[in-house]
Amino acid sequence: MKIELVVFDMAGTTVRDDDAVNHCLQNALAAASLNVTRDEINHVMGIAKPLAIRTLLERHRNGEAVTDQLVTTIHDDFLQRMLDHYRTSPTVEPMPHTMDTFAQLKEAGVRLALDTGFSRPIADAILNRLGWRESGLLDTTVTSDEVAQGRPHPDLLFRAMERTGVKSAQAVAKVGDTPADLGEGASAGSGLNIGVTNGSHTAKELEPYPHTHLISDLRELWAIVLNHT
Repeated sequence: MKIELVVFDMAGTTVRDDDAVNHCLQNALAAASLNVTRDEINHVMGIAKPLAIRTLLERHRNGEAVTDQLVTTIHDDFLQRMLDHYRTSPTVEPMPHTMDTFAQLKEAGVRLALDTGFSRPIADAILNRLGWRESGLLDTTVTSDEVAQGRPHPDLLFRAMERTGVKSAQAVAKVGDTPADLGEGASAGSGLNIGVTNGSHTAKELEPYPHTHLISDLRELWAIVLNHT
């Protein structure tokens, strides 16, 4: 089936990250007296951040109850750190070849969406910083706080389909740099499920997860999408 919609992840896939998500989450957890490694955070990368925080807390608290208030406190701290980063860091920019890829797909009549494990305030900070709202290239954006279940569940992708009028998941390509992205595409039954290996995870790290393609550069995407039938 011809691809009608491409759903891209944000940080690490279309937005340069420089490990900022990992650092901000590490620091927010450390402020709550929980020290975790980069690898531990990478294991929950891409999923809704409140769930990621709860998962990490539960792994380290040895059966001690994790309260909603603690999760909220840490998430609020993380949110502020991310907002500060995306509003002020000089390194915030599209990943290489993102804009050319968007333009090529749009010119070919493909609809484009962004989805993310971020909440709406962080996504909006990115969109505003990069001027993507005014670009005319994106058909919709979906954030984790706008659906019942985030990645690896299919809700984000299904909401993007609903907003763009695409009826079959087989007509969708999901593109992301985390196992959670690939889980989302697989659980939705997307026609293409593409891992990007120049973001938070390497090809070796993504290989065990369900995918149709692994690419190291967004320039590879155009031919894959347009040649899919």
